Amino acid sequence: MTIFLLLFVAYIGWLAARITRPSLVEWLLVSFLLYTSSVILTGFLLSALYQTNHEWVWAFSVFGTASIIGFGLKRLIQQKTTIKPLSLIGQRWQLSQQWFAGLPTYLKILFSVLFLTLLVLSVTNLAIVLFTVPNEWDSMTGHLNRVVQYMQRGTMRHFGGTNWNIDTYPKSVCTLQIYGYLITGRFENGFKIIHHLSYWATIVAVFGIVQRIGQLQAKTNPTTILSASFLAALGMSLLPDFLMQAVTTETDIVLTAYLSVLLYMLFSYRASAQTVNGQTDALRDNRYLYLAGIAFGVAYGHKVTFTLLLPSVFVIMIYTVFWSRSIGVTAARTARLAASIALGVCLWMLPTGYLKNIAVFGHPIGPPTALRHQSVERAGPLRNLFEQGSRNVVRYTYDHINLDGLRNTATGETINRSMRKPIIWLEDKLRMRLDEETDFSIIPFTFERKFVFYNANPYWGILGFGLIIPLLVLTLLFVFRSTPHVYLGIAVLLHLLALSYSAPYDPFKGRYFTETGLFGILFLALLFLNPRLNLSVAGKPLLKTYAALVMVVGALSALGCVFLNIRALPFAWTTPDGYQFPSVFEADRVRVMTVGRPDTYLPYKRFDDMVPDTATVALGTINDDYEYPLYGSKLTRRLIPINPFEKGVQPIPKEATYLFFSKNVITPRPGDIRLGTDTASRSPYVVVPGEDYYLRKLN
Repeated sequence: MTIFLLLFVAYIGWLAARITRPSLVEWLLVSFLLYTSSVILTGFLLSALYQTNHEWVWAFSVFGTASIIGFGLKRLIQQKTTIKPLSLIGQRWQLSQQWFAGLPTYLKILFSVLFLTLLVLSVTNLAIVLFTVPNEWDSMTGHLNRVVQYMQRGTMRHFGGTNWNIDTYPKSVCTLQIYGYLITGRFENGFKIIHHLSYWATIVAVFGIVQRIGQLQAKTNPTTILSASFLAALGMSLLPDFLMQAVTTETDIVLTAYLSVLLYMLFSYRASAQTVNGQTDALRDNRYLYLAGIAFGVAYGHKVTFTLLLPSVFVIMIYTVFWSRSIGVTAARTARLAASIALGVCLWMLPTGYLKNIAVFGHPIGPPTALRHQSVERAGPLRNLFEQGSRNVVRYTYDHINLDGLRNTATGETINRSMRKPIIWLEDKLRMRLDEETDFSIIPFTFERKFVFYNANPYWGILGFGLIIPLLVLTLLFVFRSTPHVYLGIAVLLHLLALSYSAPYDPFKGRYFTETGLFGILFLALLFLNPRLNLSVAGKPLLKTYAALVMVVGALSALGCVFLNIRALPFAWTTPDGYQFPSVFEADRVRVMTVGRPDTYLPYKRFDDMVPDTATVALGTINDDYEYPLYGSKLTRRLIPINPFEKGVQPIPKEATYLFFSKNVITPRPGDIRLGTDTASRSPYVVVPGEDYYLRKLN
């Protein structure tokens, strides 16, 4: 089947070449957008026809959907020329070589270190993607669990799973994961294709956005723009949590990719201004508004947290689209963008599950229990929301001031603790009670985040507090002047406020700040685009030393994030507190999958050894229980949830041959096999203790 994937990718590239201007970055991003949008639409259609699990139907139908989208865009754009991607690749490679050869020694060394780090990380992460199974908490309980259910049922229709995420989360990413799995010959790690692809798409988009920002500064040297683009793109590739999500099935890295494509289209629209009758701003290329509408719809259809990005995106739209010298021009642009977004929402957002959530739960997000647990409703009165949300702003700011990646080691943690003493002292003197107030927290804030939290979900590391945040603050104070970066700075602050006030504090929230980091990483471009900071100019020894120190430590932090990540360790490692973890390439499948809940390993391993791969198993489990590992290595066991969220225990279906259940859900009876839970392990990484599990043979 993989040959069909390669043919589809080639066809997508062929379509993109007829839509884009002669830009390699643009061709890659449009190809990514066509790939995702066409697979998502295909998935919606196949679900309605109960064809979700038929790989041959997928293999051919995606070509039809892509053709409709691609030729529809071509007709709108009316581009008469076709770019030649292979020729562009050759030209850009030659240009990059010339750029590097012309760099001063300082920059050659700095960029060499960054490129070498990225190469090591890329090879390692690719190996992890290809040869290790998924194991993230949300994937084990919800995301991948529902993907297998959708394939077994042949449709993505609502069915009522154990975990609320199964039915309430938008389903567009499921289509991409199902396609990736089926088109690679039912290769389990095909589920990760869209996530790993999103990592590279975002890096390319960051490079392209900086190119467009540089072009808006007419007097900036093209070589300087290229240096700024590479620095920002490399910085994004090393941003701790974004980097770590490249090997997982977490959803935020995919949303970051969609957002990056949207921002690229908006900045490209601003940079496409042509001079007509002496007015430079009069005419722009509308293709970018059409593509932005698709990206907007795909992003909103991916995850509801895109709502929190709307104020930030709107600010960027003010700069790139709405601002003009004429009300008529602004109105025309706004109408065209609004129409594009409306179409994108109708095609890629509404069918993904929001309307079904309203029908089933009365709310587009989900049931009231979910809202009270992880949404604004948990804060209660408006006054308390303002008070606790304000604390969250400070909490998340404090969480950013950490040597993420390096503090996975004992030495790094010691340095990190010493570095943070002044801010902890300041909080105490100001009596902000950040660690005392807990009513708007999923897990209470602490100044010493547990290893299990910062190892799994770090923030921006030294790149954040060492460069991004200082540059952002100085830009908003107009110490450094750059109009696009003022808007980007406002976008960062708005997203921070949205995350702080919309939901309770969560120490795992580092993954949400990958989108914020996309706006923030663009400030690294100022190290070349701003004349007062330009690192390519002779002199500035203190600035150059500081910038090199931060970037090199950032590279080391990135290596630490990947090579000391207990969820996917390339090599066996003993944590600073003496807990041993095997290499992810050597540990057995169940051990890898239960790394987030180590006390469940023994009962799950016993289940896997005792139950045939083709069995039908009724599940009497709870919301937090891992269900994905129970499908087996070939995902061939059929699992039937009988304790759907908030509906109570349902009758055991007649076709079930086994019953796997928690003692807290179903009362054991004589003859049931007690699988138990590994309470003797006393692992310090048990966030939620496992249940007392049992197995019953039914037929």
